Amino acid sequence: MRVKRNYATYSIGCAVAWAVVWVIVGLTSSRDTKENVLIFFFGWWFGWLSATIARRVYPPPNRTTG
Repeated sequence: MRVKRNYATYSIGCAVAWAVVWVIVGLTSSRDTKENVLIFFFGWWFGWLSATIARRVYPPPNRTTG
C-alpha cells in the first residue's frame, strides 16, 4: 500500500502521535507534567493552525519549467 504524502496525511499522523502522547502522559504522569504537556500541545497546535491558514492564504508559487 502506497501512502500519498500530503498535508492531510501529515495532519492525521500528528493527531495519532499526539493521541499516543496523551494516553501515556495521562496514565503515567503527575498533574504538573500534564499541565506542562498541555501548554506545549497548545503552542504546537497554534503553530500548526497558523501554518494551515498560511497555506490557504499564500499558496506556493507556480513551478516554472526551463
